[in-house]
Amino acid sequence: MGFADKARNKAEELAGQAKEKVGEATNNDELAGEGRAEQVKAKAKQAGENLKDAGRTVVDDDR
Repeated sequence: MGFADKARNKAEELAGQAKEKVGEATNNDELAGEGRAEQVKAKAKQAGENLKDAGRTVVDDDR
């Protein structure tokens, strides 16, 4: 996957951070938890993208 997927993952992470901060500011533990969960999900997706990129690099180096 390319730049668009990485940008989408980063946007999802930033949205999670915003949700977490709003939840903390309003004492809404559920919203803060949702924000943290979104961040974890986005970081996991990004880790998958990084693995794909690393795999492509290895394959390209072998050629």
